Amino acid sequence: MQTRGLRGVVYNLGGFEGGMTTGGVIVVRGVVKPIPMLYRPMQSVDIDTHENHRASIERSDTTAVTAPVVIAEAMVTIELAKAVLDKFDADNFDRLKEQVTVYREEVRLF
Repeated sequence: MQTRGLRGVVYNLGGFEGGMTTGGVIVVRGVVKPIPMLYRPMQSVDIDTHENHRASIERSDTTAVTAPVVIAEAMVTIELAKAVLDKFDADNFDRLKEQVTVYREEVRLF
């Protein structure tokens, strides 16, 4: 039996070609810059003695990755859900699954 449809040879676009998904896994890559170093010590206060002192010069090569990952994942999820709801007019999950199944079959046979 011959299958119909177009298939790409490489997968370098993260699941998108021409602004549309290919139906494969969507890959999102992000970059977070390192926390800046503190070159000029800031004025501070010693909590125990209440005396003024300057903070030490800190080198920080770490990156705060955890929070941006959670935010990015949530935003991608929201945008994908909005796209699904724009495409399909179902107002309950069972009807939505049915519409997605029919649509996938139409695309597969295209």
